[in-house]
Amino acid sequence: MSNTSEDIEDKLRLTSPTIYEIISTEGEEELSRSLASLGWSGLVAGLCISFSLFCEGYIRHHLPEGGDYFLVENLGYTFGFLIVIIGRFQLFTENTITVVLPLLEKRTRRNLTRTLKLWGIVLLTNFIGTFIAALLVTKFNMTSPGLLEIFIDISSHAVHQDFIHVFEMAIPAGFLIACLVWMLPSAHGGGEFWVIMLMTYIIAIGDFTHIVAGSVETFILILSDQATLMEGASFLVAACAGNIIGGTFLFALLAYNQVKNER
Repeated sequence: MSNTSEDIEDKLRLTSPTIYEIISTEGEEELSRSLASLGWSGLVAGLCISFSLFCEGYIRHHLPEGGDYFLVENLGYTFGFLIVIIGRFQLFTENTITVVLPLLEKRTRRNLTRTLKLWGIVLLTNFIGTFIAALLVTKFNMTSPGLLEIFIDISSHAVHQDFIHVFEMAIPAGFLIACLVWMLPSAHGGGEFWVIMLMTYIIAIGDFTHIVAGSVETFILILSDQATLMEGASFLVAACAGNIIGGTFLFALLAYNQVKNER
């Protein structure tokens, strides 16, 4: 009888209030971590997310010339996210929903301060990580011949856009990352892998803009003298604003309003 009950429990879908509680609890745990722990985790995340660009470049490098392999090479974009999210490192865009749910539950000045402090340290250390990765491939030649040119070509397509376009394309990316976070508690076994790959692949083929993955592209262009500091700053500000609106003001608020009367 107990085995039957366990089987039924395993097959039941998590309700929205349950998912909300799981993510909100994770958010509280993140807010309780020391700044040093958050910073080191954010630094590792920045280094690891760089493999989204690098793996996309590796795939393009080994494909035959002259063909249209857009859908194939963009599979590489998912790899950095797989490393970061399965590795449980601190990625800024995940926190546009995870630590916001506790704030929506208890809208106090203390919680707002804690949230902004976490956002600041995680985004800063994510940038430090992606800058180090960009520095290694541009100034220390830590890549195979011909790959840097591919990285620059991919990055130019992403970064050399006007402010409004980057902002608009960042909103769906923020929303999709928040969707990913919402779906993970329901992913069992190897499901987590496929959820992460699917959602980030949509970001890649949709040409949507992700602030942290995009920052390594920005830094590579700046360090290669292919973009000015002003162009890089414009891209990062637009991407950050769009990701926050997509993840926090759209998805997190919709999720909160969906469950607030069921809890």
